[in-house]
Amino acid sequence: MTLLGASATRCLLNAQLYSCPSATRRLFSSCPPNLIKIPNKKPIPDEPKDKWNYNANPFDGQVSEDHRKLRLVDANELEKETKPPHGVKMLTRDFIEDSLYNPNYGYFPKQATIFNAQDTTFDFTKFRDSAEFQEEVAAKYTEYGSDRFDGPGRQLWHTPTELFKPWYGRAIGRCLVSEYLLKYFPYEDFVIYEIGAGNGTLAMDILDLLKEEYPDVYERTRYNIIEISGSLVKIQRKKLRKAHPCVKITHKSIFHWNITEPAPCFFVAMEVIDNFAHDIVRYDLSTLKPYQGLVTIDDSGDFDIIYTPVTDPLISSFLDARRLLSHSPPINKLLLKSDAFRNIYTKMPLAPNLSATEYIPTRLLNLLRTLRNYFPRHRLLLSDFSSLPDTVEGVNAPVVQTRFQNITVPCTTLLVKQGYFDIFFPTNFERLRDMYELMLDQPAMDSISSNGDTNEGRVSPPMSTASSFALGSQFFSSYQPNSRRRPVEGMTSASGLPVGERKSSVFSHSQFLETYGDLDKTRLRNGENPMLDFYKNVKFLF
Repeated sequence: MTLLGASATRCLLNAQLYSCPSATRRLFSSCPPNLIKIPNKKPIPDEPKDKWNYNANPFDGQVSEDHRKLRLVDANELEKETKPPHGVKMLTRDFIEDSLYNPNYGYFPKQATIFNAQDTTFDFTKFRDSAEFQEEVAAKYTEYGSDRFDGPGRQLWHTPTELFKPWYGRAIGRCLVSEYLLKYFPYEDFVIYEIGAGNGTLAMDILDLLKEEYPDVYERTRYNIIEISGSLVKIQRKKLRKAHPCVKITHKSIFHWNITEPAPCFFVAMEVIDNFAHDIVRYDLSTLKPYQGLVTIDDSGDFDIIYTPVTDPLISSFLDARRLLSHSPPINKLLLKSDAFRNIYTKMPLAPNLSATEYIPTRLLNLLRTLRNYFPRHRLLLSDFSSLPDTVEGVNAPVVQTRFQNITVPCTTLLVKQGYFDIFFPTNFERLRDMYELMLDQPAMDSISSNGDTNEGRVSPPMSTASSFALGSQFFSSYQPNSRRRPVEGMTSASGLPVGERKSSVFSHSQFLETYGDLDKTRLRNGENPMLDFYKNVKFLF
């Protein structure tokens, strides 16, 4: 989760400051084809040479020969590159992943620093009001020193876990342990997986809570961290291993995970999915055919976006799932329903021929599939931004920002120098909930054998039986409440009633913390409570 500055300065400086090539050009015009006539010949010498605001031709679904010749790459291929590549094209999500996570020049490995108040906690009861508290936070920031003035400054950002430690992490811990005690203790171990654990503060606060208040649970706890950043892995190991030997840290991307966890477990993703890469999709308003956006970087380093018919399987899967859920694309309802109205609209002067740029969370779909396939009995606890200010243009668009001379500078374009800018997205939690439940309703990729038999996971001692659990759960009734998922193997009920896990719910930041937080610990002298009042644009899925 990133701290947003108040500055409204737009990042039109990046081409001069960071040798960032022109980034606002688009290959295809938004004007209808009948308004712009481009003859099929070589450009005349006096054509505009500036690439910032020049459209070569209107959108016709074709890709120029220059762009066709560019090498198609993905983020995995670019991991071995030591500097940003030229002469390539890639899906938007690969450009974002390369910008954020490339091990040699990516933003997180090379630029980002997570705010940490020197392993000290704030005594909230001593602050007069929230203004005084924020002054103290600002003072802690100054301890990191001022930015240098010849380039991008220190990319410092914080999370509520760090700002309100240990009380925020303990609230998360109480949520998890209450669910564990209700359903699994003492027959199953308390298994937790966390992705994107940062400095390890959340894990430390949860485990400290268990050790102090739930020693019997602590003895049965297995805490697993899946971390993509090598530098953060070192910090986490140094911080956690001596204090809590039950921690296991795996240096790996969650998108490369291939180990099945058959036991019941809790999967925690706090302030992580905002940095998950998205793809760009636009629709031809005449045919409603979707087009995928590809970022191009020519031999001179200039950025562009071109649009081609959707061929990527992950984008296709997302669009198919959205249709099943009846989630409409960002197109006017009249245009969606009426061919005649679309025909009239697209022939109007200056009417766009493509829908608005939409950023779709394809990497988030990858995560949901990973949970379904490798964590069949998990319970997901996820929190992140539900809305953001200062986003670039588009639907579900990200904030693109950096720090320069101690000022946070938001940008107006996604196409910026790789590695120097944070790129983070809001999440529509209601749509995420629907997509998550849809994914869990589908069979796991590797849970069905070639003859159609389902592989059974580990069974708890009181559940031993030779019959099918799913069959037994429906013995007395075929009724399945809408609020619960279908029963799965390894879960049964003595009553024979449906026993599927209850479906996830969406909570506001304050709703969640009012339920599980120790609010007296973060209340200021005037009665304000920054742990409740801050982060109003954050939601929980649980």
